[in-house]
Amino acid sequence: MDFRPGSILPPKQAAMASELLPDGMVAAEADATVSIVNRRAAQILGIDPAELVGRDIRTALVLRDNDGTDWWDLTDPWNGLDIRTGHREKYLMVDGGAEVLVTAKYLRPGRNQPVNRVIVMLRDAEARRRLEADHAALISTVAHELRSPLTSVKGFSSTLLRRWDRFTDDQKRLMLETIEADADRVTRLITELLDVSRIDSGRLQIRPLPIDVAAVFGRHVERAVASGQERERFSIEVPDTLPEVWADPDRLDQILSNLIENAFRHGDGVVTLGAQPATANGQEVLESKGHSATGVDLVVSDEGKGIAADHRDLVFSRFWHGSGRGSTGLGLYVVKGLVEAHGGRVQVESAPSGGAQFRLSLPSEPPDYLA
Repeated sequence: MDFRPGSILPPKQAAMASELLPDGMVAAEADATVSIVNRRAAQILGIDPAELVGRDIRTALVLRDNDGTDWWDLTDPWNGLDIRTGHREKYLMVDGGAEVLVTAKYLRPGRNQPVNRVIVMLRDAEARRRLEADHAALISTVAHELRSPLTSVKGFSSTLLRRWDRFTDDQKRLMLETIEADADRVTRLITELLDVSRIDSGRLQIRPLPIDVAAVFGRHVERAVASGQERERFSIEVPDTLPEVWADPDRLDQILSNLIENAFRHGDGVVTLGAQPATANGQEVLESKGHSATGVDLVVSDEGKGIAADHRDLVFSRFWHGSGRGSTGLGLYVVKGLVEAHGGRVQVESAPSGGAQFRLSLPSEPPDYLA
């Protein structure tokens, strides 16, 4: 079989090879007659391959730009410039209005020679559309979440500047506290967005240190009490013999803050912060990621209504809000990314009280590069 530059596989052998491709492929010969249509192309186009083979590809496979211009008229592989080798991926529409992603490759027997085969690769645009929809949803969420606190900050600050002398000290303090709270809300949203970007791109950095779990839980309780929560709403359950957890202190604080806030927003009753040696399932996950010592499970649970079993696979996805709003829907997505960056796993269960329980399986030994 000839594999020299400029040579091409015979149509029958090329057709067999095309079935190994994950994308659709339609090929036309030097006279523009369709010679190959693989099964994936037939699925994407929704037609029988026999309807294309033997016909002029320019009329059999209609491809148009968004403005309705015929793509074959623009590219003209057979009569255009002899130096062209193909075209990069582009959104085009086929008959019926469906959108596909199209890439073209021109095969020539030699430099500046007419094409002897044109290969058109087709890809279903649905996945790309879903990605674009996710980006649009992210932009919409950011715009909505930023507008409310910024409107408040702008309103109160403008009012204070223009009418400072008309307000009592208590009124000024209330408005300044509101401005501070809304500024913190904006800062948190920006932090979540940056973390989402780092998680998606694999650039999230973790700097683990040995951490006393009981001390961390106590710090979070004191912080919540200082912000207005009742101390009676917390319970800490950590055995004295529990080993330290190896985690990034700042990231662990971020994880627990998200879970505790989630418990107060969506749960009810007492919020329990517990820790115990990792369950068999959690230890299996840690060992699969290179942690041989006994891991630790951190548990945050409440006494609310819990999370329905058919929703538990969704809670860590972007923009999940459950039965109510009041958040960006990014918090638990970030929690999952941070826990997995430590080599652990987070899952949601039913608490003994019937509420929601989040279990974090984290290592109790340093990573290999610190050992």
